[in-house]
Amino acid sequence: MSECDKKEAWLVYDGECPICKNYAVLFRARQSILLHLVDAREESALIRDITRMRLNLDEGMVLKVNDTIYYGSDAMHALACLGTPSNLLNRINYYLFRSKTVATIIYPLGKAIRRWLLTILRIPNINNLKKSGEEKAHET
Repeated sequence: MSECDKKEAWLVYDGECPICKNYAVLFRARQSILLHLVDAREESALIRDITRMRLNLDEGMVLKVNDTIYYGSDAMHALACLGTPSNLLNRINYYLFRSKTVATIIYPLGKAIRRWLLTILRIPNINNLKKSGEEKAHET
């Protein structure tokens, strides 16, 4: 079964980034898909798992589809497979990111725009990997 055929997914997004938050909320998956939204800035078992996997949430979004984790451009590609071209945002997402090659080329631009916006708005990074390192340092 490919990522396009999965039935349940968790999208980890930056809840303080206006673009990320709006994208996550507006994205509408196929009705057969149950999409859970997880704010990367809030503590959860999934965020702990992602951090243990050493996935930097400031460098890439995460999509968990059943038991498979997709990161960065792979997450955008998998998300495009889950969606349908039912509204403008979904059409853009569907046609741009349905191709892994295009997703790999365009995704860094989206990251740069996010970094720029967070800087302008003075929103701190998520720093999930640094927080994990600080916790380990305090445990010793």
